[in-house]
Amino acid sequence: MQRLGAIRELGTEASLLGIRRPLLVTDPGVKAAGLLDTALEVLRGADCEPVVFDRVRANPGVELVDAGAAEYRSQGCDGLVAIGGGSSIDTAKGIGVVAAHDGSILEYEWGGSPIAKRIPPMIAVPTTAGTGSEVTLWAVITDPKRKIKFNVGGTPNIASWVAVIDPELTIKLPAAVTAGTGMDALAHAVECYTMSYHQPFTDAVALMAMEYVTRYLRVAFSQAANVEARYHMSAAAMLAGLAYGTDSAGAAHAMSQTAGGVHDAPHGALTWSTTTPASQSVLREWRPPSASTCAEPRSGTRPRWPWTTCTS
Repeated sequence: MQRLGAIRELGTEASLLGIRRPLLVTDPGVKAAGLLDTALEVLRGADCEPVVFDRVRANPGVELVDAGAAEYRSQGCDGLVAIGGGSSIDTAKGIGVVAAHDGSILEYEWGGSPIAKRIPPMIAVPTTAGTGSEVTLWAVITDPKRKIKFNVGGTPNIASWVAVIDPELTIKLPAAVTAGTGMDALAHAVECYTMSYHQPFTDAVALMAMEYVTRYLRVAFSQAANVEARYHMSAAAMLAGLAYGTDSAGAAHAMSQTAGGVHDAPHGALTWSTTTPASQSVLREWRPPSASTCAEPRSGTRPRWPWTTCTS
């Protein structure tokens, strides 16, 4: 669901999923902003007994996910609530994978052990507008020993069961985070629209995401409390996440993900720094019939850029 004040429906959604003791996965920033207290109040009002796991950091690592899964089991949890940006939501997804199976999240790196079981009931509550992790079929986890970020997922079994998207939760975002996460959403949309695996559905949501970002990101950046801009940026992030389908993004994300395994830098900023040169390089070599579609999504001809699917 997406609407202003949607956070107030969190308890109802948890009850509908049969969640009584969720592991609430979040980060210190969300806690400091007072958003954790709001979530706890709503959940407790629905007779839930949440267990708080607030150790998430940017670019969550293997150890963190495995520790969260151990906490899930030891506390007798029966579901997950993730409130935060992509790091918190990806951490919760990873915890869900390990809780539903066994071992370490390392075993479920793309190409490894299959995710044969659906993760426990999970509600994703994004507090940024960029990653779209609330609706994607992926989680990205960092392995500091190998200095890489690896993908987990590519199956509906890792998806959150419900996404509660409340644009008002993004109003307190710093301008730099608004910009970085917003450009990440645009990169998702552009890459997924120009990939060979595109489908009519993914085309539609990618184009709408591009339109929303180009129209509203600058407004959200310069006018933090502009609810209309925040609403449409939250929609853009969600739509761009849906554009993934069961696949992943392109060359820009492959490069930024590789760099992110070596340097602990914000994903959004890294991704946009690679999206522009990747686009320019491809356009110089391939000269598609029209590159105007991404700039003006309703103008017509699709540019077909030969970016490879991100598998690293």
